[in-house]
Amino acid sequence: MVKTNAGRFFEDYTIGQVIDHAVPRTVSGGERALYHALYPARHALYSSDAFAQDCGLPASPIDDLAAFHVVFGKTVPDVSLNAVANLGYAEGRWLQPVYPGDTLRASSEVIGLKQNSNGKTGVVYVRTRGLNQRDEVVMEYVRWVMVRKNDTEASAPEVVVPDLASVIAPEDLVIPKGLDFTRYDFTLAGEAHRLGDYEVGEVIGHVDGVTIEEAEHMIATRLWQNTAKVHFDATFRPDGQRLIYGGHVISMARALSFNGLANAQMIVGLNGGAHANPCFSGQTIKAWSEVLDTAETSAPGVGAIRLRLVAVNDGSVGELRGDDGKYLPQVLLDLDYWALIPT
Repeated sequence: MVKTNAGRFFEDYTIGQVIDHAVPRTVSGGERALYHALYPARHALYSSDAFAQDCGLPASPIDDLAAFHVVFGKTVPDVSLNAVANLGYAEGRWLQPVYPGDTLRASSEVIGLKQNSNGKTGVVYVRTRGLNQRDEVVMEYVRWVMVRKNDTEASAPEVVVPDLASVIAPEDLVIPKGLDFTRYDFTLAGEAHRLGDYEVGEVIGHVDGVTIEEAEHMIATRLWQNTAKVHFDATFRPDGQRLIYGGHVISMARALSFNGLANAQMIVGLNGGAHANPCFSGQTIKAWSEVLDTAETSAPGVGAIRLRLVAVNDGSVGELRGDDGKYLPQVLLDLDYWALIPT
């Protein structure tokens, strides 16, 4: 009897299929410490209980992207173990903070399928929900993944491509209960910039850079219990290189954005995102952001800022696509998100 699991291939998915993912994870301060060791993460709300309490929260939550990675990692053995690439994200919302001691698990529903013209791969769309120990949904998002076929003779499924919102409306963003920025300490946060200091269309170069190391990437990916073969097995790709986990690039770019966006504290919405080009060890990641929109919220002193976060491997700022409309080769990440910021 075969007891090992080779993972799902494209032909194993069906529309409406619900997958409850294995191995719940109880998070602790250890996740925060290691996250801050792996990335130059310095946002005050995720660094200090006292700062978070002054902002109306009971304690400092786990970094929003750390919580995302934990939930994402649960899905990998069932969704992307045999993936060629993770292609994009949409309709992501953080619905409540995750605190040390919370136990996270994940469930995904297949909402779209499209076989590629080569007949060897296909794109799988899933909506994933992360839940805590009280069965409360703490976050949800859609992602789509290119997955290999095991049986290339298997018939192609009916094409279903979900109609996804291009942006989450500000009124649909969920503000954490009790959040109040009227006592916000700009000195402790590291910068003085409020929501009104940013203009739509403004581009911010984040100056700093970090060179990606193979070992750090693999520690991070193991921390999130992400088992995708392309991140660990150098024989899995024809070029013999391990593909850097896209979430590693997201967290690195977000951390680098502190310089210029130190007060964009909490990520509450993920409008869209693309891993534009593969990232490999030895590349140096730099980042820039563009302000896409701003909005008021019902929480005291709390505004929302919509940002495009771009990670590049050459230090260029403001360049995204060529004349042909395709991403330039230096662009690694194009992420569109909402964050909460003092007004």
